[in-house]
Amino acid sequence: MNWIRVLAGIAVLSIVPVHPAWTQNVKSDQDVLIDLERQWDAAFQRQDATFIESVLAEEFIATYGDGTRGDKAKELALVRDFNQQVDSRRLDDFIVKVYRDTAVVWFTQYLVGPVNGKPTEVQYQYMDVWVVRDGRWQAVASQSTRVGMR
Repeated sequence: MNWIRVLAGIAVLSIVPVHPAWTQNVKSDQDVLIDLERQWDAAFQRQDATFIESVLAEEFIATYGDGTRGDKAKELALVRDFNQQVDSRRLDDFIVKVYRDTAVVWFTQYLVGPVNGKPTEVQYQYMDVWVVRDGRWQAVASQSTRVGMR
């Protein structure tokens, strides 16, 4: 007899419309990773080493546009010492590939600011590798390549 009540309850619930306030916006891994990339970029601009430290894995390695490499400590030092004027910045052209608990994110960063007194646009291509640790994404590697300057 109880199973009839359960089935009847399931039937009723399956035809009751769900109110939009009851639904929860769930972001895809791709959306979460794009948000993290944008937050990382914004944190770099405002010299927020605390936020960046929270998204970098302990074994993080970066290969910078000039070919040099750095670890997490160097990346955080670059954040703290950042003092270039950037009039505008934008991240675009995202490609995100997720492989279970690992993801690769490619994107283009566009920066505009003065170089020798003239407005200059610089473009970098990035490839960042992320892994899930303790239920959150952490960056383990980053490579940037300068592809243009106008």
